[in-house]
Amino acid sequence: MFNSIPPITRALIMINIAVFAVEMLVGDRFTMYLALWPVGSGHVLPAGLGFEPWQIITYSFLHANLTHLAFNMLALYMFGGELERLFGPRRYLNLYFVSVITAALTQLAIAALAGSEPYPTVGASGGIFGLLLGYGLYFPNRMVMLLIPPIPMRARWFVILYGGIELVLGVTGTQEGVAHFAHLGGMLGAWLMIQYWRGRFPFSRR
Repeated sequence: MFNSIPPITRALIMINIAVFAVEMLVGDRFTMYLALWPVGSGHVLPAGLGFEPWQIITYSFLHANLTHLAFNMLALYMFGGELERLFGPRRYLNLYFVSVITAALTQLAIAALAGSEPYPTVGASGGIFGLLLGYGLYFPNRMVMLLIPPIPMRARWFVILYGGIELVLGVTGTQEGVAHFAHLGGMLGAWLMIQYWRGRFPFSRR
């Protein structure tokens, strides 16, 4: 079954699992060094910690716990494989990492506006939400199943539902410790990438 997953999606899953194993072996110092910290937070953190440019990528390979990793990898398997087959490896990687980067930039902007005590952001969710957006755009009528509760729905409505939930939770601060606006940033990045490919607003037709 694992060998049937397209190669880039399979590689991303394997890298995420391997990095999580290193996290468990090495401990918090490894995680804190590669996690995404707010810009300018170094002066209030222990020596060696704070924002570094590479963190806008590396944070996406870290996970807080096994459940966090499992849900993200399940979503990567469900949505990523289909998109990789559709786009091919190069475009698929572009879509994924543009989503990861725009999610990180959104999180940095929100952290700067909030001005609260700095905390690290980890997880592939920004990239996953970008893939989810892409899946909804290209396979709008595919049936997908919510996990809790187990309700089937079309991918179009699945994306709209999840985007709406993330917006409400982000604005209200209901679910503390989850980077809801980063998830929305990942969706925005994927939408911009797809609009660029299509030559549509806000990009001129190539």
